[in-house]
Amino acid sequence: MAECGAEGELPQRRLGVKEQQNGERTDSELSVDERKQRDSEERETLVVWKKPQLTLHYFTLELLITLKEWLWRLWQQRQTVFGLLILLILLSIAYCIEGTHQKYVRYMEKKTLWCAYWVGLGILSSVGLGTGLHTFLLYLGPHIASVTLAAYECGSVDFPEPPYPDQIVCPQQNSPGSISLWTIISKVRLEACMWGAGTAIGELPPYFMARAARLSGTDPDDEDYQRFEEILDQTQSTQDFATRAKVAVQKLIQRVGFFGILACASIPNPLFDLAGITCGHFLVPFWTFFGATLIGKAVIKMHIQKLFVIVTFSRHIVEQMVSLIGAVPLLGAALQKPFREYLEAQKAKLHHHAGEGIPTEESGLSWLFEKVVVIMVCFFVCSIVNSMAQSYGKRKQQEKYSEGKTE
Repeated sequence: MAECGAEGELPQRRLGVKEQQNGERTDSELSVDERKQRDSEERETLVVWKKPQLTLHYFTLELLITLKEWLWRLWQQRQTVFGLLILLILLSIAYCIEGTHQKYVRYMEKKTLWCAYWVGLGILSSVGLGTGLHTFLLYLGPHIASVTLAAYECGSVDFPEPPYPDQIVCPQQNSPGSISLWTIISKVRLEACMWGAGTAIGELPPYFMARAARLSGTDPDDEDYQRFEEILDQTQSTQDFATRAKVAVQKLIQRVGFFGILACASIPNPLFDLAGITCGHFLVPFWTFFGATLIGKAVIKMHIQKLFVIVTFSRHIVEQMVSLIGAVPLLGAALQKPFREYLEAQKAKLHHHAGEGIPTEESGLSWLFEKVVVIMVCFFVCSIVNSMAQSYGKRKQQEKYSEGKTE
C-alpha cells in the first residue's frame, strides 16, 4: 500500500516540477494583487466573441441566481407586494368597466406609458457606470430634432393626436407665425424631464452598494468600488490627469454637499459616473444625493441639452449646414444629395393628411441610422451578457479560494 501511495504521488510531483520549469506559480505562491490581476484577466476572456458557449452558459446561471435573489427580496417585502397587487387589480377593474371615466383612464394610460418609456430609456443610459445604452443620441435627441424641424416647417407645435407622437403631421389649419425656442422646449419638456429622471434613478444602485459597504465595514464584490478605493489611496504624484479630475469631483461633492452634487449633475459631465459611489462611501444622506441629482439631470442639464439640439436643428442652421456640405471640394455635391433628399422626404411626411398616400420611400440616411441603432442595441445586449457571465466567473473563483482556505 505504501508503494502504491508513493507511485500515486509521483505524477503529482512530476506535474509540480513541470509547472515550476514552465515558470508557472501556484495560487499560494502568488501575492494577493497578482492573483487578483490574473483572475481579472481570466474573466475578461469571458465574452461572446471569444468563448460563446461558456459565456452563454455562465450568463444563464448568473441570470437564474439573480432571479432567485430578486424573488427572495420580494418575498421579504411580501406585504408591500400584496398591497401593490391589490392596487393593480383595482386599476384593472376600472380600466375594463365602461363608463364616463374611460376618457380619463385612456388619458392617464397614454401619459403613464409615455413617461415610463422615457424613464426606462434614461435608466438604460446611465446604468453600468458609463457603459449603458446612449439613448439620448439614439432616441431623445432625434425626437427633439424631429419636433424642431416640424415646428419650423408647420409654423406650429399643435400636431394632431393621434398620430403624434408616433408620427408628426402638420395641423390642417395653417397658423403662420414665428416659432420661438420656448415653444419647442415646452413641447418636448415632459419626455426630456422623464428621461433625465431616469438617468438620475440609474445612479442609485452604486450609491446603495457603496453606502451598505461603508456601514457594514465589508468590501463589496464590485470592481468599480475597488477602483474607487484605489483612487483614494493613491498619492497625488502617482495620479494621471483623469484620476486627478475624478478626485477633484469627489472632493467637491464631499465638501460642498448638495450644491456640489447639483453642480456636477447639471452639466454634461463624464466624471459624474462615480458620484453615486462617492456619495455612498461618504454616507451622504439619500435625499441630499438623489434630490440634487434629480434636479441637476432632469431640470438643469436637460434644458441645456434640449436647447443645444433645438438650436442645432433650427431651420436656418440646418440649411447652412447642408450648404456647407455642398461646398466640400469634389465630394460636396454627392454628399449633399442624400441630406437634401432626406429633408424633402421629411417635409412631405409632415404635410400628409388623412386619405392621402403616405410617402413610403426610405432615404439612405434613414436606413443608415436604423442600422446604427440596431448595431448599438445589439452591442448593449452583448455587454449585458458578458458582464453577467463575468460576474458568475468571479463567483466561481471566490468559491474556489474559499474552499482552499477551509481545506
